[in-house]
Amino acid sequence: MATSTIDPSVQKQLVVPGKILTDDTSNFMRGHGTYLDSTKAHLKASVAGVVNKVDRLLCVEPVENARYLGEVGHVVIGRVLKVDQSRWVVDIQSRLDSYLPLASVNLPGGENRRRMEDDERNMRQYLKEGDLFSAEIQQIYQDGTLALQTRNLRYGKLGEGILVHVRSSLVKRTKNHFHSLPCGASVIRGCNGAIWICPPISTSSDNNMVDTGGYVKNIESVSLDVRKTIVRLSNCIQILNHLGLPIYDTSIMEIFDISQNYEIDELIQPKIIQILSKHLQQQKDIINGGIGGGNGLDSHSHDMQEE
Repeated sequence: MATSTIDPSVQKQLVVPGKILTDDTSNFMRGHGTYLDSTKAHLKASVAGVVNKVDRLLCVEPVENARYLGEVGHVVIGRVLKVDQSRWVVDIQSRLDSYLPLASVNLPGGENRRRMEDDERNMRQYLKEGDLFSAEIQQIYQDGTLALQTRNLRYGKLGEGILVHVRSSLVKRTKNHFHSLPCGASVIRGCNGAIWICPPISTSSDNNMVDTGGYVKNIESVSLDVRKTIVRLSNCIQILNHLGLPIYDTSIMEIFDISQNYEIDELIQPKIIQILSKHLQQQKDIINGGIGGGNGLDSHSHDMQEE
């Protein structure tokens, strides 16, 4: 019985893993999301998605990316995996490990000079294994590896707070991903699906993170009210992720305001999530109002000013 194939001249066809894309392996190149079977006679899809053909290159774009596909300029939150020679190896939930070169970070105090051997020996004093930090994607290499940078003083090591993981496709791309919310907490929305919730961050010139180039953790005591606010925000963001709604400052504050009618521990109950979902559907125009705008300036928050 002959196996049906998809005509590679037709783009945007939905396929499932194992589906044969073409038998003409000599005239088409294998792109991401595809593989050659054991006989080398068929080019097949390795993921569920849509076929994309560029000249002789066949690719399959996943319908829902399990791993983050970074772009230059994206704000991300990463965790240090290893301190390597003149660079940190970082996990940002991408296909490959990312790198933060020593030359792409601010030295303590924001000092601007050439990196010396002493700086390389002291790398663990800046960032060590397990540390969380915010950064920006500076470059994408040919193999898909991402290079990060933290030269802006708003980036750096993260101190006290909660890290929430969501689908990266739900994090709305806006002009600013650093928000000081009116509820009394700050949020950093990483485009890689990592969202950091922490006590309010000061952006004045006497703030520790600014003065030290982002390498000193704030370990001051956090009040009970602020901790409750942070946990409530965490639950609200997870509800938005569960419902598949866009995650940005306005949608976060909308569901936060609605959630005030319930205790924090009630927000994880399926029945309460359904009730909140109905409330959000009634305010669909507000929740989705900024999706096409692109600049995210119609927000409830005071965006942290760039230093």
